[in-house]
Amino acid sequence: MTHKQNTPLILAGVMLSMILASLDQTIVATAMPRIVEEFQGLSHLSWVFTSYMLATAVTVPIYGKLTDMFGRRNLLLLAVLIFLAGSMLSGIAQNMTQLIYFRAIQGVGSGAIMVNAFSVIGDLFPPAQRGKVQGLFGAVFGITSVAGPLLGGWLTDNFSWRWIFYVNVPVGIAALAVIFAGMVPKINNPHEVKNRSIDYIGAILLTATLVPLLLALTWGGSQYAWGSVEIVGLLIMAFVALIAFTWRETKAKDPVISLSLFKNRVFTVSIIATFLASLGMFGSILFIPVFAQGVAGFSATNSGLILMPMMISIVVGSMTAGQIMSRTGNYKIMAIAGMAIATTGMLLFSQINETTTQVSLILRMIVMGIGLGFTMPVFTVAVQNAFAHAKLGQVTAGIQLFRTVGATVGGAVLGGVMNAQLASRLTNIQNDPFIVMAKQANPNLPVNIDGNTIQTFLSNIGQAQIRAGFEQAPAAVRDALTNAFNNFLEILKTAYSDSIDRVFIIGAVLMAVSVIVTIFLPQIALRKSHHPMPEELGVELETSLGQSDKRHEPEL
Repeated sequence: MTHKQNTPLILAGVMLSMILASLDQTIVATAMPRIVEEFQGLSHLSWVFTSYMLATAVTVPIYGKLTDMFGRRNLLLLAVLIFLAGSMLSGIAQNMTQLIYFRAIQGVGSGAIMVNAFSVIGDLFPPAQRGKVQGLFGAVFGITSVAGPLLGGWLTDNFSWRWIFYVNVPVGIAALAVIFAGMVPKINNPHEVKNRSIDYIGAILLTATLVPLLLALTWGGSQYAWGSVEIVGLLIMAFVALIAFTWRETKAKDPVISLSLFKNRVFTVSIIATFLASLGMFGSILFIPVFAQGVAGFSATNSGLILMPMMISIVVGSMTAGQIMSRTGNYKIMAIAGMAIATTGMLLFSQINETTTQVSLILRMIVMGIGLGFTMPVFTVAVQNAFAHAKLGQVTAGIQLFRTVGATVGGAVLGGVMNAQLASRLTNIQNDPFIVMAKQANPNLPVNIDGNTIQTFLSNIGQAQIRAGFEQAPAAVRDALTNAFNNFLEILKTAYSDSIDRVFIIGAVLMAVSVIVTIFLPQIALRKSHHPMPEELGVELETSLGQSDKRHEPEL
């Protein structure tokens, strides 16, 4: 079969695999309170996310190079198998340590899936047609980003947290079957194979750069002070490894990341804008369910459900942007418009508080969703259009790497900002009348306030447990405790809400900076074929193509 005959089947398989990887980035969050409760692993909570994102970030550029060298099909099949193995192992984990290691295995599979998914689109469609399909895939990413917390909460509330991992299995098996049937394996030219080499040293040095860098940015301000020996040491390690990696890539025959990519202004502007947008955008979105559960008092399921309007508007925005981009060939204006709208949405979210109505939240989420949807398909199409097809995997991996790092750092840094703001607003909370009265009435009540117990006070279950403890006190004392507790909760909710508002303000600033950066993005006409005609070549594109653009059909 030809690729044209297989295109719908290939897209279905790739989309199924992408659902696996993108859903898993968000589905776990709403189940973590139950997991922590079962494993008593609060001190290792962050590692469940960090191990996954570290493994994803480290493997993305390596897979990007490998997929250019050996084709997409076999690597995509391997990636899905690795991801499914990690999912099954995570589902049967018996302690927090096991779960952390098994999540890392999932991350290794996820990195390859994301790179291959967007590279396959580049194989099947020329840049002028890519926007429509990228918009569709962007919609899938948007849906799973919002549906993940909803599905995770529902599975956790109605079955078990283990099902957030088991649910991947049927989807993964379907993806394997469709990919195997629809994609033709790449047939390598013996001369090409003989002259290829894998830059193992470069891959090791890249890992040695990313791991300590991401750990420092994740731990800084939360587990360790920014000026601590641990954080400074990690940053020094990352800097030294980066210098060694840069030197190695200038000497390697087939570098993992060709430094020549950064000479292309489309690529450089795109990765900076993508990093900043992911830093502010995805780091901020994480706190909408936090607000819903902590301030509005929603259950895990309902806190995911509240994101539904954003999910719908992301789909509409992503598909609309893809269509407009394919029809007009203009990606720059879509990127600027999308980021400006998302910035507006975050500024609106910075005004939410305990009195915000559900309708007001929905309107804010619609604005945010349209902005996110507009930006999703743009930068991948832009960088793929600016380079020869032979570098498709590398440049796609570059965008995905900076998107992943931005989201990882954003969640950690903005989470640290929120915790710091919360602590500053609750400095004297231990002297609150409720705390004093509760300890006098029942010394066994769990009323010590710190960063780990605030969420318990704000959850419906935690409040029910504390109120149940009042029953042991005399009627007069019980009534006084109830009134004091209600006032105490209002103080906590206000502090929580104000801290989340600060997160959205910072997110809006980061998004605004990304808008400014995107103004410098060159606009190159989208090519109508995989191989540019002379009249389609712009200055930026000419410098990217060189001799590597072999005139053969894309191999999967």
